[in-house]
Parts: sequence; C-alpha cells; structure tokens
Amino acid sequence: MSEKPDIIAIDHDDYHASHIGRTEDGSQFFLTSPFVPALDGSGGREFVALYMFEAEGCFREARIDDLGMRAELDRERSSRLFDQRVTELGKVKYCRIEVRPFRLERFGTTFGLVARPPEDEEDGWCVEAQPGNYMAFHEPWDSGEYDT
Repeated sequence: MSEKPDIIAIDHDDYHASHIGRTEDGSQFFLTSPFVPALDGSGGREFVALYMFEAEGCFREARIDDLGMRAELDRERSSRLFDQRVTELGKVKYCRIEVRPFRLERFGTTFGLVARPPEDEEDGWCVEAQPGNYMAFHEPWDSGEYDT
C-alpha cells in the first residue's frame, strides 16, 4: 500500500508537460489545458490553466481561463490565451518541477493535481491532473513520469 505523496516530480516533455519549469525568481509553473470531457449529454468544457508554485513546491496561485464548450472551441483564442500566459511568466527555464498536490474549485469544477486515495487494498495513491484526468502520477513520486 502506498502513502499519500507530499511532493510529486514532473519531468519536462513534448506532450502534456511541455510548459513546465521555473521562472527567473525560482518559482515553479505548470501551464496546461485541462478539460471537462463531453459525456452523457454534457458538451464538456475547455480551459487554459497556469498553476504557480513557490520554489519549494507549495501551490501559490492559479490563473484559469474558461474557453467554453468543447465543440465550439475557438482554437485561435485558445492559442492566444496560452501564448499570453507564457509571456506573463517572463524569462523561463523549461525543466523538471517538484510540487505538492493541490485542488481548487473554479467554474463549478475541481482543478489541480489532485491526490486520490486507493479504491481497494491492491491499489495505491495516485495524483491526477484535473479536470480531465489527462495525467496520472504513481509511486515512486520522484520518477517524474505520468500515465495518460
């Protein structure tokens, strides 16, 4: 049985972790595109989310933009907002980050790197990028790797 993580590592890559790293002042960031899936008659939603962390990994703030329904997504607007968030960071170094799991509510939705307890005795803790559960982290917490 695994234990709830205090800190998880995320390695920079060319996929979901393409925009993670550190700002000039040492703060850590994770810029991502969470989503609510279109299920059971719901149209789903798309977002741009910038999560900021202190240098030691404590969650500091979130800047989340609601882009609207998935089927009606304006890709140009989405791209502009994403680029705007990158610009707001100033000079950055894309690299591995080590951050604490967190959760917050915005737009009636849970966002964050959410720690989930085991569902049964054979399972372990996991941390999921929410909404959308598009990245899932498991022990060892310092591996930097995730499942999609």
